[in-house]
Amino acid sequence: MGLRVVRNDETGFTVEAPVALNSNHLRTAFGGSINAVATLAAYGFVWLELNEAAAHVVVAESSIRFLRPVRETIRATCARPDAESLAEFRRRFSEKQKAAITLHVSVTEAGEIAAEFEGRFVARTA
Repeated sequence: MGLRVVRNDETGFTVEAPVALNSNHLRTAFGGSINAVATLAAYGFVWLELNEAAAHVVVAESSIRFLRPVRETIRATCARPDAESLAEFRRRFSEKQKAAITLHVSVTEAGEIAAEFEGRFVARTA
């Protein structure tokens, strides 16, 4: 897959992977790889936000829309949720040891959106 973290800041969490290692017979990004990179962007965001070694993070539900081919780099950015949603997620995790949050990821190439991912992630303590 060749995944690498590109950015983790106030706007979100971005990872990317080269199409050369994730291509289909048309030499564009394989849809499964696009979905995997998008999922990992959201998963990574949750993991880093909780900063809790005992947390187990799972994907409860997800969907993806493919809008255009990706030819060079699969770049997935998990947008930071609004402050209220993130605070509620952290509060529930702290109080109940289990919380869920819905995250949105955009896969872009050359400044254009190639895919849109939405996933509901659940975190719980072991």
